[in-house]
Amino acid sequence: GELGCGFAFSTRRQTQIKRESWGITSDCNTSSLLKCFTEFTYSTTTIEITCSDSQTVRLVNGTSLCSGRLEVKSTQSTQPWSSVCEDDFDLQDAEVACREFGCGAPSVLQGVLYEDREAPVWTKEFQCGGQESALLDCDSSARNTCSSGKAVGLTCSGPDYIRFVGEASRCAGKLEMKNYGEWRRVAALDKW
Repeated sequence: GELGCGFAFSTRRQTQIKRESWGITSDCNTSSLLKCFTEFTYSTTTIEITCSDSQTVRLVNGTSLCSGRLEVKSTQSTQPWSSVCEDDFDLQDAEVACREFGCGAPSVLQGVLYEDREAPVWTKEFQCGGQESALLDCDSSARNTCSSGKAVGLTCSGPDYIRFVGEASRCAGKLEMKNYGEWRRVAALDKW
């Protein structure tokens, strides 16, 4: 918020060589991070933050974080986001998009009608090989029209690196995370 970058989309801790760092309290509730400073310290952990305004693709009007109409951030239009035409999108493109969102494999790929009030249509056709980490890393070619009049509606399976276990509901239980091919319980090291 202080940097004018929208909301926190994701955070990730990274291990580094021990170095000089600023200590920040984890329960700070203020508009200025500077007021959360506790002390000068040496640390082997840093926090990497991705804010919503840094995203180049998004899913909107879906039923979960892994479903919705696919939009790409546009720099050439008066509107900042453009829908992707169904004609220009295949399963390999969907695999890359789902991976970029941190979701599992694509489970539904369909066209959804877009309305005049919604974002304009993206003017390029994605030509992904399927192994890219982001849609904008894929090759693309220019496209002027969307003959079907439909935008990409994409549903990916949920995140494939976290899960709940030990309860009857898929939305409750002990949290586990998969890393380096192995599932382990998540330990709460500071306040959640």
